[in-house]
Amino acid sequence: MRIAEQLCGEIVSADSRQVYRHMDIGTAKPTDQEMALVPHHLINVVNPDEDFSLAEYQRLAYDAILDIASRRKLPLLVGGTGQYVWAVVEGWEIPKVAPDLEFRKQLEERALRGESVALYEELLKIDPQAAQKIDPRNVRRVIRALEVSLRADAPFSRLRTKSAPPFQTLAIGLTERREELYRRVDARVDTMIERGMVEEVRNLAAMGFGFHLPAMSGIGYRQIGEYLQGKLDLESAVKRIKVETHRFVRHQYNWFRLSDERIKWYDLEDKELESKAVAEIRTFCGCDEG
Repeated sequence: MRIAEQLCGEIVSADSRQVYRHMDIGTAKPTDQEMALVPHHLINVVNPDEDFSLAEYQRLAYDAILDIASRRKLPLLVGGTGQYVWAVVEGWEIPKVAPDLEFRKQLEERALRGESVALYEELLKIDPQAAQKIDPRNVRRVIRALEVSLRADAPFSRLRTKSAPPFQTLAIGLTERREELYRRVDARVDTMIERGMVEEVRNLAAMGFGFHLPAMSGIGYRQIGEYLQGKLDLESAVKRIKVETHRFVRHQYNWFRLSDERIKWYDLEDKELESKAVAEIRTFCGCDEG
């Protein structure tokens, strides 16, 4: 937000959960005040029961980035969904394999019967490269990778070719000691509960968005859903959210590696972080201090 204010920037969200309407607290969406201060794109795009593909995200992100640049503003692609980020930055050509709803239903039913781990192991055998970049608990992505690999008769990872996007990019990453990241995670989860996440999930269910939906399977929504269904007490649900988010933090480093020379890494403990990042962006853009 502060960088966008300094550099006349607009934010393009790269968060696979913030695309859903009515899911605000659990996805840590920017507030109305923040969005009034700095324009945001690709937030509140679809309802939780609507399909939203990687290809659709990539198309909308390109449209937003080119629109922002055409108005001589700075597009800032921000977020933690590695698949979304790299699809845009690297120009992935998404495999054109049409959804097989019956096949998906069969695999989803297997997952509901407790075979999620077995599905992931099948993906590991078929395409270990793709499996490495997918959280085993993200059943939706595991199923899509299996669907593409089996329907196209080729591994998902090999089908995904790249074509440079029509813009240059600078990647800036923020990192921190693992213990401090966990502390931040736990504090954020506590804040979400205080702000009414339980009521948010209850309202979503009342609106007809069932707990079986992929959108409702995200960290936080799944555990609070289990609490509302009487499967967990609230304390246990909150603890599981924290544990799952810690796991997600670790998994993020598979998408964004500290050894990746394309990423300019900054430590959150660096008191000059903001000024250094701004200077890096100005140099990249060829901008002077004005």
